[in-house]
Amino acid sequence: MKAVLLREIKSFFGSPIGYLVIAIFLLLNGLFLWVFDGDFNILNSGYADMSPFFKLAPWIFIFLIPAVTMKSFSDEKKQGTLEILFTKPLSLWEIVNGKFLGAFVLILIAIIPTFFYVFIVSNFTAAQNSFDYGSTIGSYFGLLFLIAAYTSIGVFTSTLSENQIVAFIIAVFLCFFFYFGFDGLSNLFGNFSGFIKNLGMDFHFKSMSRGVLDTRDIIYFISITILFLAGTVYQLKSLKW
Repeated sequence: MKAVLLREIKSFFGSPIGYLVIAIFLLLNGLFLWVFDGDFNILNSGYADMSPFFKLAPWIFIFLIPAVTMKSFSDEKKQGTLEILFTKPLSLWEIVNGKFLGAFVLILIAIIPTFFYVFIVSNFTAAQNSFDYGSTIGSYFGLLFLIAAYTSIGVFTSTLSENQIVAFIIAVFLCFFFYFGFDGLSNLFGNFSGFIKNLGMDFHFKSMSRGVLDTRDIIYFISITILFLAGTVYQLKSLKW
């Protein structure tokens, strides 16, 4: 698994992809949070907190993470190197986890510079008030779990087609559906609206953003991640045989 992980990271930073992903993420966040007028602008929100960033990040990651993961296995299939990968002394789970962690680490590197936002916003806090570090830390933890879930979805869809664009579109749809779709569907089912809303990532991410790390939220994100990684292994097994 370590060999696959290092290979993925090397491929990201051995080409402009890794640097481009980090630059786009930081540029979009910077423009929406500090320059453009709107609901995400921290300076115009009237509150010294990081909530605009945590509302914006899931939207950006819906497109950015599929763009990172779309080549994970689709490119291997197109180049004919997937069969070579199967001959390595690695289990399918090790191959999948290596690909998953490679993309996950790249996104983690992209969010590290956003810690500087916390420093800036905390300095905006009035002297009689204190910056809410609890909810900020909880939101960052929630963001980590959300990134893991998005990444597992993206890696899974990359096994469905050798066309990277197709893999990207399917991943964007699934990420959007799992984050926002269940909340929309809950409005159609009055008696079961609460249950259906609980199936969405949005509900659990917002719960963690309050600063309380509930085991139910953690188990939810871990379950989604494992589910799609297991689906990836199943797809590779069918391709192998």
